[in-house]
Amino acid sequence: MSNKTIYLKDYRAPAYWIDRTDLYVDLHDGQSKVSSRLSMQVNPDASIEERQQLQLHGRELVLESVELDGKPLTESDYEIDDEYLTLPIGRLLGEVENDELCFDLTIVTLIEPEKNTSLEGLYRSSSMYCTQCEAEGFRKITYYLDRPDVMSEFFTSIEADANRYPVMLSNGNKIEDKQLDNGRRLVRWHDPFKKPAYLFALVAGDLECVEDHFVTMTGREILLQIFVEAKDLDKCQHAMESLKNSMRWDEEVYGREYDLDIFMIVAVDDFNMGAMENKGLNIFNTSCVLAKAETTTDAGFQRVEGVVAHEYFHNWSGNRVTCRDWFQLSLKEGFTVFRDAQFSSDMGSETVKRVEDVSLLRSAQFAEDGGPLAHAVRPASFIEISNFYTLTIYEKGAEIVRMLHTLLGAETFRKGSDLYFHRHDGQAVTVEDFVAAMADVSGRDFSQFMNWYRQAGTPELTISEEYDEDAREYRVTIEQYCRPTPESSEKAPYHIPLNISLWGEAGALAIRLKGQEPDFETEDNTQTIIELHDQRTELCFMDVPERPVFSFLRGFSAPVKVHFKRDNDQLLRLMRNESDGFSRWDACQQLLLNAIAELETVASNDVSEQAHICEPIAEAFWALLQDETADPAMIALMLSLPSLTYLIELRNEVQLGKLDRARETLRLAIANRCFDVLWNIYQDYDHNIEYKPEAEQIAMRSLKNTALAYLMLAVDQGMRQGERGRVLEACAAQYEQANNMTDQLAALQAMLNAEYAAERADTALEAFYDQWQSEALVMNLWLQVQAVRRSPNALSQVRTLKNHPAFDSNNPNKIRSLIGAFCGQNLTAFHASDSEGVASSEAYDFLASEVLNLDQRNPQIAARLLVPLTRWHKFSGERQALMKKALQNIANQKTLSKDVRELVEKSL
Repeated sequence: MSNKTIYLKDYRAPAYWIDRTDLYVDLHDGQSKVSSRLSMQVNPDASIEERQQLQLHGRELVLESVELDGKPLTESDYEIDDEYLTLPIGRLLGEVENDELCFDLTIVTLIEPEKNTSLEGLYRSSSMYCTQCEAEGFRKITYYLDRPDVMSEFFTSIEADANRYPVMLSNGNKIEDKQLDNGRRLVRWHDPFKKPAYLFALVAGDLECVEDHFVTMTGREILLQIFVEAKDLDKCQHAMESLKNSMRWDEEVYGREYDLDIFMIVAVDDFNMGAMENKGLNIFNTSCVLAKAETTTDAGFQRVEGVVAHEYFHNWSGNRVTCRDWFQLSLKEGFTVFRDAQFSSDMGSETVKRVEDVSLLRSAQFAEDGGPLAHAVRPASFIEISNFYTLTIYEKGAEIVRMLHTLLGAETFRKGSDLYFHRHDGQAVTVEDFVAAMADVSGRDFSQFMNWYRQAGTPELTISEEYDEDAREYRVTIEQYCRPTPESSEKAPYHIPLNISLWGEAGALAIRLKGQEPDFETEDNTQTIIELHDQRTELCFMDVPERPVFSFLRGFSAPVKVHFKRDNDQLLRLMRNESDGFSRWDACQQLLLNAIAELETVASNDVSEQAHICEPIAEAFWALLQDETADPAMIALMLSLPSLTYLIELRNEVQLGKLDRARETLRLAIANRCFDVLWNIYQDYDHNIEYKPEAEQIAMRSLKNTALAYLMLAVDQGMRQGERGRVLEACAAQYEQANNMTDQLAALQAMLNAEYAAERADTALEAFYDQWQSEALVMNLWLQVQAVRRSPNALSQVRTLKNHPAFDSNNPNKIRSLIGAFCGQNLTAFHASDSEGVASSEAYDFLASEVLNLDQRNPQIAARLLVPLTRWHKFSGERQALMKKALQNIANQKTLSKDVRELVEKSL
């Protein structure tokens, strides 16, 4: 397999297009046959030289026959290798100068879906056949121009055993269904909308169906179907309601109506991704479609809602308008992630959703930007496209779209999206086309804004301030800088929108900027959008009656890091008064970050100094918890300390032991000071309330379970030994009596992470397994809570669980739940030291071994599993050397996949 680097600058449209694709998939155990008839047409823009040959992608195929315009070709008429079938069209037809050249190509291939462990192309999951073709899986089904700019009308025929595969699905509308004489059945589908091969889908299995209907804004009735295994029929209602809400929302907010007569979702247990937006037939990982109170957490319900929405929204932002090449991946993913975030905000809490998204961005995407795997949102090159399904493409891509929305406002942004969809319907386009639509409706120049797509790395803002009491002027200087990344050491300035406000003792202050006329049409003159274009920007606010507190990134209006020192009093003012929920949370986070940084410098036995640092923070939280008017969701968010992942990202070199100890010291101080009020919150909650996955209930459960975690921490660490009995009994009672998985799992986690509750926790783990062993998704949770358990024996436990019946080394969900969770989330265990305090390589060697074993079966998952080792640059010399050694051991293998080799070589 070639490790050739592919460059954006080398893009050329293909010499031939495929107008129509007729597929006949004949499914049999062991070996299946795929017959394809491709109606080809020359690209008149291609040169005569380019037209001389047709090169079709193909991988792991057995070629049975090829016909050109009905004439069988012999082996001397074409060339074949591991990647391509090449036909010398110029020699075979001799008409390549003709700009209207058309021909039919019929290809028959044999494939073995049962042996396809990569889960790309057509493969077997349990008793069903299914497909995953994004990004380059279709080439494992038949020889084809497997690239997103080749869009074709598909007719798909599926033949299979009628009894074993009563459900046979593909894209579009069903046009034929007939019984054959030999006990087999033929079903034929037609998708009238041209699409690239990556959007092709096929499913055949013994599945049950939940049905509903949706009436569009023009009165068309759409049949909605969710196909699952019979045992999961009772877990589809939330996904169906989410789908209908998504369809209604997309009509109301974006004016996008669904275009086919039927929309189908199929739940598959073996799936590399979360879900796939195949036209009219979305294939989902079971974890993203199945939901029931007893088996699914609040986070699970929210994930189902968000993913269902995301894949449905792709019908326009990805399907009707798709990307020209894979360098433009964020064109569809970034835009659609932004759309699904808008939807989730409207369905639940806008602040909670924003905080969740920013937390992921800061802890994980900023880490990508700051490491050896940094790449632009529209990268300049790649070796394996699967490695670019990253947080940079998705989450940072969404933030870029959000900035356009911020700069233009909702109304103008909607006009831009309308123009984009109208102008490019049925086309494969680029990010320039998307930004051009926004520029054309607004009359604005976004040429500098394109740096967000072209440049890797996270911009950093350094802010300084000065207040002139006599002149009543407040001056702010903002300098922007972006650190060197592998693709470039020089960065051009970014176009950065900052949503700002000024806060005085009594509240928000009116904003009047020198050099700007006041906008009397604006109702709210206490906030404004500042646009940065230069490396240095100076602002002067006039008529400021007191030294203000500068709130500079309201709503997280740009994905940047900020260096701006504010004292605790200023942060507390924002925490109490800011009207923007994100900014209130962010001020609280900064308070916590400052305290943790101070605690890192204090000796572990200096109790008085630790108390001096922690006391004002704990008091602030005590006051927050006393506020009966505060939003429970906001309180729960503020009580959640910055994750270790984020704390590591903020440091150039990490001493993990000190960092973890500082964080836990602060957590314990908050738990101890706030114990009584946390206990009251916990007791006041109605534990018998009927479960509903609605925003208000989710907020209350989040606060209640956050309180429980703090209570268990306080009694576990000996601060409240006299309360141990009643707290543990309350926790155990919640576990045993919970009417929903959110509460049951929260109680189990609280016991698992309390040393004094170890015996009860182990008993609960066994009971949990006995209760839920038949539920695969619940078993994923069972594996995960053990993988992230704070324990010196965590790695040993993970090794043991690898041999447990609940684990399957071929199932991506199981791998992510156990190995991925341990290596990516249980950082103190993954980066553990030995009994002498010396950095240990045991966990690194474990991960390297797992990556190599998995690489032989599923390179995509192996590459994603590898990521924790690529963070070696954040750690000190000895630990850094051990992590690099583990990477080098992987690199030394001669049979690595492209997926893993690219990441390892870039990391080293």
